[in-house]
Amino acid sequence: MPDLFYPLDVSSLSRPNEKFNLNVAEEVPVSLLFNGIFPYGTMMMTPADLKDFAYGYCITEQIIDGVADIRSVNIAEADDGLTLDIFIKGKALTQLMRRNVRMQAGHSSCGICGSESVPEYNAVAATPLGEGAHLSVAAIRNALHELRQWQTLNAATRMVHAAAWADKNGNIHMIREDVGRHNALDKLIGARACHLEVFHEGFCLLTSRYSFEMALKTVRAGIAIVVAISAPTYRAFQTAETMNQTLIAIARRDEQTLFCGGKRLTE
Repeated sequence: MPDLFYPLDVSSLSRPNEKFNLNVAEEVPVSLLFNGIFPYGTMMMTPADLKDFAYGYCITEQIIDGVADIRSVNIAEADDGLTLDIFIKGKALTQLMRRNVRMQAGHSSCGICGSESVPEYNAVAATPLGEGAHLSVAAIRNALHELRQWQTLNAATRMVHAAAWADKNGNIHMIREDVGRHNALDKLIGARACHLEVFHEGFCLLTSRYSFEMALKTVRAGIAIVVAISAPTYRAFQTAETMNQTLIAIARRDEQTLFCGGKRLTE
């Protein structure tokens, strides 16, 4: 398994005679294979938490109905990168093989890149999200204060995205980091899905912008409250509003913007 980052010996432009070590994050091609026979494309990602990614990706791509549909996940080294062989139950495999597979290559797991069609913002899920738990503004601000200390890979490299899960009190319990924001979110969704009894109530915290693909993933994962550091796109906002999701964005430690779903907030 490759290291997560490499130290490079580089020169400073402001001080030309001075060299220093700079850590850069690893990015490797990970080929997706189902049941050893059905290739599904290649993603560029940080080679960590790959089993979490497998579960999350299968959920957000609607390849499976739940984690019970995955029998096993095997990781193997390839000529240039890794292969993620995901064994799913027969019914799920049959449905997958009937699709028009887009065979992604070289992307950092953009949720709909290469697709032949894009879902309408009001048709990404069968029904809107339920009301779920209520959350205080203080809890959101507590999680934003905690976030940086959880971003260990970003602290070393200053170049990766993160998706974190915080409980209803704003205490972060889990984080996944990756060079691709979609990858980080899929990893978090996969890890949460495998321990849903523990991480059921709470909210998702993202260090990236909230694009339509990100909204698509969170809605399909049943995440009712999302806090994003950057702004959402208009299509993502439409999706969140239509699917009864609480969206808080442009989130800083001392100031946040509520876009929709304010009925879940207290204070």
